Amino acid sequence: MTMRAVLQRVRRAAVVVDGQRIAEIGPGLLILLGVGLGDTHTEAVWLADKCAALRIFEDQNGKTNLSVQDVAGEALVVSQFTLYANTQKGRRPSFVEAAPPEVAAPLVDAFTERLASHRVPVQQGRFGAHMLVEIENDGPVTILLEREPEAR
Repeated sequence: MTMRAVLQRVRRAAVVVDGQRIAEIGPGLLILLGVGLGDTHTEAVWLADKCAALRIFEDQNGKTNLSVQDVAGEALVVSQFTLYANTQKGRRPSFVEAAPPEVAAPLVDAFTERLASHRVPVQQGRFGAHMLVEIENDGPVTILLEREPEAR
């Protein structure tokens, strides 16, 4: 499959679980992260590196020339298996292309750790929980990134 990330440039974002705010960031990136069947640590690292360096923030001239690192932004990572919804047949999405939790959870953690290694302050949602995600989009700017698994 393909590891997927939906990046949203935000002024702020937060995650609430069971009425408790468990994560909150100011300006930066909300990253919805989907792990597919066959994804590995290699894809998680590549995608985290790409997210850290992607130039989607405006410079002093209004050009999108700056990364989340450049603007000292934060990141909020939310695991999102529904990025693998297959809607080709019927009316109920199938999620069989999403990695099972025992595979996906460590890769979400590896992605988060790698992103933090770029000196981007990172917070996470709670894997597998029902989350309320509050987003104040900036722009709005929304980017889909995908990483095909390495040939084995």
